[in-house]
Amino acid sequence: MMKKKIISTVIAAAAAFTLLAGCSSSDSGAAASAASTEAAAETETAASTAGEAASEADTSETADAEAVDVSNADGLLKQVLDKGTLVAGMEGDWAPWSYHDTDSNEVIGFDADTARAIGEKLGVKVEIVEAPWESLFAGLDDGRYDIVVNGVEVTDERSEKYDFSEPYAYIHTALVVRKDNDEIKSFDDLKGKKTVNSIGSTYMELAESYGASAAGVSTLNDTIQNVIDGRADATLNADVSIYDYLNQQPDANIKIVATTEEASHVAIPIRKGDDTASFEKAVNEAIEELKADGTLAELSEKYFGSDVTKE
Repeated sequence: MMKKKIISTVIAAAAAFTLLAGCSSSDSGAAASAASTEAAAETETAASTAGEAASEADTSETADAEAVDVSNADGLLKQVLDKGTLVAGMEGDWAPWSYHDTDSNEVIGFDADTARAIGEKLGVKVEIVEAPWESLFAGLDDGRYDIVVNGVEVTDERSEKYDFSEPYAYIHTALVVRKDNDEIKSFDDLKGKKTVNSIGSTYMELAESYGASAAGVSTLNDTIQNVIDGRADATLNADVSIYDYLNQQPDANIKIVATTEEASHVAIPIRKGDDTASFEKAVNEAIEELKADGTLAELSEKYFGSDVTKE
């Protein structure tokens, strides 16, 4: 808008100078000089105003992007800000949490988009690194990832080793069996049965707590296929993931027979230590703002068809 005003001012000044060509030489010279001086002044003022407006726009964009106060950054937070990139580890094949778009092959999903939204609040880009579930925490430990955003449920055991962000989702665990299985109707019926779950997951731990023999595999599809093929009696997973699977494959030979009453808290594990204190604070502020402005609820509705961001 400012550029158009500047051009219009310059054209007007040029037109005035042309019209003055019909005056006497002395009059035209004085008039032309005055017109030229005035036009130059207007142009300079307009350019200055345009520059100020552009500067204000840049500042506004930066303020929007960096909504979290990072003025006292140190340790991990300073490293992330200095390199301008937040590295987030996730599976990439656990719909609707993180999976590949069929057209672009980009990793999308609730976790992927949540990680990107946190990056925007911090004013940095987000690099998503895919890895199997069983290696995500090892990658966090050795610094390959700054955070792991992968539907991680908060447990007492994990809390001993990691700090956790504010929860950004709440889920229930679903017990899944083959459609013709009438023996397992509740979690108590798992005693003496064989389940298959992601290695080292809370689902494997829960199955074992009910007396099941739990085998480990890498992906949700693997666990379900094991149940369908009869190699396992049951599997446990997030209810929203099972619902999504059934939406995609409504004829799948599985059914949900029970879900946990109490919701699990889903949060972001962060390495413990003074080096990560300001980083954890910034991530928490980002999550709180994403809840307040409705971003997390919108992403939840998009990928789950319901709001899992409220307990």
